Amino acid sequence: MTGIRLTAPAPGWSIDADVVVVGSGVAGLTTALRCAAAGLATVVVTKARLDDGSTRWAQGGIAAALGEGDTPEQHLDDTLVAGAGLCDEAAVRTLVTEGPDAVRRLIGTGAHFDTTESGDIALTREGGHHRRRIAHAGGDATGAEISRALVEAVREAALHTVENALVLDLLTDAEGRTAGVTLHVMGEGQHDGVGAVRAPAVVLATGGMGQVFSATTNPAVSTGDGVALALRAGAEVSDLEFVQFHPTVLFLGSGSEGQQPLVSEAVRGEGAHLVDASGTRFMLGQHELAELAPRDIVAKGITRRMELHGTEHMYLDARHFGAEMWEQRFPTILAACRAHGIDPVTEPIPVAPAAHYASGGIRTDLRGRTTVPGLYACGEVACTGVHGANRLASNSLLEGLVFAERIAADIVEDRPSAGAAEAGDGRAPSPLIAPEARSTIQRIMSRGAGVLRSAESLAAAADELEALHDSAALAVEADEPKVAVPGVEAWEATNLLLVSRVLVAAARQREETRGCHWREDRPERDDENWRRHLVVRIAPGRQPVLRRTETEAFGPVRPAQAPDCAAAPLTHPADVTEET
Repeated sequence: MTGIRLTAPAPGWSIDADVVVVGSGVAGLTTALRCAAAGLATVVVTKARLDDGSTRWAQGGIAAALGEGDTPEQHLDDTLVAGAGLCDEAAVRTLVTEGPDAVRRLIGTGAHFDTTESGDIALTREGGHHRRRIAHAGGDATGAEISRALVEAVREAALHTVENALVLDLLTDAEGRTAGVTLHVMGEGQHDGVGAVRAPAVVLATGGMGQVFSATTNPAVSTGDGVALALRAGAEVSDLEFVQFHPTVLFLGSGSEGQQPLVSEAVRGEGAHLVDASGTRFMLGQHELAELAPRDIVAKGITRRMELHGTEHMYLDARHFGAEMWEQRFPTILAACRAHGIDPVTEPIPVAPAAHYASGGIRTDLRGRTTVPGLYACGEVACTGVHGANRLASNSLLEGLVFAERIAADIVEDRPSAGAAEAGDGRAPSPLIAPEARSTIQRIMSRGAGVLRSAESLAAAADELEALHDSAALAVEADEPKVAVPGVEAWEATNLLLVSRVLVAAARQREETRGCHWREDRPERDDENWRRHLVVRIAPGRQPVLRRTETEAFGPVRPAQAPDCAAAPLTHPADVTEET
């Protein structure tokens, strides 16, 4: 264990279960349904309502080799290319070979995908795919349909669910094995305040950490809670520096913050063009797939063009679709644009990159196991090795499906017995960050660790983040009245600061440009030195410790051991001592 936990009251109530799943997106609900079907007492904990996670915001669809002439091998090749040399091939092969049947089982659960006149699943293309292999629902409401089907299945199965609950920390037994989680339920309901779900298997499916940045496509609940919990519990995280910025997010004006409307890649897949103010298609000649190049390349192309013209956005032109196609194929995007005074039928859409997806996360093996016994991770919160340095479009929903089923199979096979959670488990409370620091953290990250990064910008971000951390610690030591009070907003800000510090530290260490990690001062990809994964954990001394894998292979995921030497803080790369 790390010796760190959130400052929070002791649990005032508890639930006993075999499995607790934290998160209610495609990954969490699929895991829960499979575990419950096998007879395990399963509890689902979710931060808002069951259907309020990131899954329902997914527009484009789910990628799988379902079309005539397409094969898992072709899907694998496209994924490896997008991942810029850092995908774990075994994980990708698992994804693409098990994916088609997983989608069919999702359909069996009740999800309805768009079909052709002949009744086959309608497929489209997105960036990085050489085949039409993206299944979609409701035109551009795929995530909403998947969420609907899974939520209905959960309710029909009468699973025990705890909504409006923020997970706090992992409970462990005397041997350091998972024994459940503590959580805080917001508002009125069956439970209220801080409690615990005691279970020998915990599955984190908490989604991403997009709220680390000012402008994001992620919902407000995506504050990195799962990654922060795992770090405090001593688990390893990997590749956190690879944050994918979606190229085409509706530009709402200078300084706009919070969740921004996404303009799905499927719009480009159907033939929309990226143009500048003069109408010039600037992606032509930059990549063989032009507007359908992998997302990191398109985001960089847009950013470069913005810098060249001194503007804050470019345009996505799909006027040639006509009103009927917009209304039938992309009704959600059409409504969002019109709600902000833009009509895509008659004018180009202003777009700019925004934080979208974390390719890194809690390090897992092919069965979703982390380096903490009994703790699993699935979906965006996890790093399975599938995405490498840059996620291929629409692989995320598929990853959630495939690895959720694998986690459930492992738990059912293992059937772990419950150990008694240690009272207080000896961990000291971490200083809480004041809620008002949230926007400060977001501005620091957007300015220093956004689409464009450099040694200078990352150093400035690291200094500012450490100042926030040190200020909170000093306030606690001095027993100052301005110490943050335990509560949802303070816990979220504290989680955001922790994952931000680790992300910036890893980004400073990776002195190259690869995938969605773009270093202006290191513009070239350096395979000799950096075709490696960066793995970080928090040592008992509360400092992050980094190790670099010896090859691009993801490597075995084993229970973390205490280091033989003192922990080395991740500050300036020259000062980092890599763990051996």
